[in-house]
Amino acid sequence: MRITKVYTRTGDAGKTRLAGGQQVWKDSLRVEAYGTIDELNATVGVVRVMNADVVDEYAEAAQLEAELRWVQNKLFDVGSILATAPGQTFNNMPQVVAKDVVRLEKVIDRCQKDLEPLKEFILPGGGKVSGFLHQARTVCRRAERLCVTLSKSEPVDPTIVKFVNRLSDALFVLARWVAKTQGEPEFLWERDVAKKAE
Repeated sequence: MRITKVYTRTGDAGKTRLAGGQQVWKDSLRVEAYGTIDELNATVGVVRVMNADVVDEYAEAAQLEAELRWVQNKLFDVGSILATAPGQTFNNMPQVVAKDVVRLEKVIDRCQKDLEPLKEFILPGGGKVSGFLHQARTVCRRAERLCVTLSKSEPVDPTIVKFVNRLSDALFVLARWVAKTQGEPEFLWERDVAKKAE
């Protein structure tokens, strides 16, 4: 793919074309879905920028970089598939397959070995890297919701929904793992429980 011109003026009337040529409104559910995947990819990119600042301090930061770079590439695959009109295929079309979901599960399982079980919900935040991983997780959950909604009206590969679901889990665990390996604080939700009237 070669991009020679950024603006074309063809979308000025509020429509865009899916891969395969089908014209749709820019606020269509399919465009919302792959647009949110793109937002997620950009958020993961911010995590990588923050992580680059500490890669010389923590050995685990290099491991995180490798995983997040793979995630960004897979998110481009997801976005490309969602941006393709239903029923259309093209040469060298990206794929998201079961082994991609398994890879995320292995990341989760590996990181969980270093973590204490949760006794309460976590307030998103902590350090910069873990804080932005929590931000990425929330964008990922929104992308998942949009993919599920889209799947009720148009074909969506179920593996994509599984991948995005497992990715949100992985981002949560990675946020905790980064906090642990980089010595960042983890703040738990302090329940404001109403006292019974005496």
